[in-house]
Amino acid sequence: MGTRTQRRRPELAAFLRGRRARVTPADVGMPPGLRRRTPGLRREEVAQLSGVGVTWYTWLEQGRPINASPQVLDAVARTLRLDPPEREHLYRLAEVPFQADPEGLIRKISPQVQGIVDALDPLLAVVYNSRYDVLANNAAYRDLFLVPEAPDTGLPNVLWTLFTLPEGICPLVNREEELPLMVATLRSSYGRHVGEPTWEEYIRGLSAASPWFAELWASGEVVPPGPRVKTFRHAAVGELRMTSQSLSIDGMPECRIVAYSPDDEEARTKIALLRQRREWLGLPVRETEGAGETVRR
Repeated sequence: MGTRTQRRRPELAAFLRGRRARVTPADVGMPPGLRRRTPGLRREEVAQLSGVGVTWYTWLEQGRPINASPQVLDAVARTLRLDPPEREHLYRLAEVPFQADPEGLIRKISPQVQGIVDALDPLLAVVYNSRYDVLANNAAYRDLFLVPEAPDTGLPNVLWTLFTLPEGICPLVNREEELPLMVATLRSSYGRHVGEPTWEEYIRGLSAASPWFAELWASGEVVPPGPRVKTFRHAAVGELRMTSQSLSIDGMPECRIVAYSPDDEEARTKIALLRQRREWLGLPVRETEGAGETVRR
């Protein structure tokens, strides 16, 4: 622990100096003054604008082993005009648990990301945020799944669907092993959002809707996202074994593309049949609203 702290403090000092140098007095409504030896703000100016002591801020920028509160780091971040990734970086370097913006849960994707997801067809592909909201998917995914909106967000949500469907029509055949893993993955994301209203409301609501979810959540299990072999059922073609693989997305923290590929030749044949069925029925190739993981019938 001591070695890690010793390595982070010089990095924190360099980061603060670099961010301070790029903010001019005019940026914060101050007169430029004369004989400025620094291209940006002075230390005492950052301290004054942040509402902290000059000595304390100087020690922070010198990399001394002092403790910083989230409130103080937020004030410094505002003064230095840090964007969200820079703010998170500041917290990590200062070894303070990072609290994301409570309303910062990503709910939309760019056309470029949608284009990538569409291009993965015939692989099934979906974009999840850290709460398993469905932000996008492709036609191959919609051949197999449909997810209703969660009551708290108005977004399709996979966990709400899987935990509130009657067991007999749940699309996951191996739900007894897969749903505990999904809850454990959710908890690994929740650790970055403890106390945030949107997350707490989501957990409370899903716990009330599903006693099994509440039981799994209380167990405290934590696992990261990873490849899985899942067996799904579809009314038209029967059971399909699929392998899932998660891919991160630049500029979209805590979001991932999950691509499903057939795990065997039988599943590959059935996916092709579903694609033909789409063409026969004249279903649209692009339709992201209301899509997700209730099995199509």
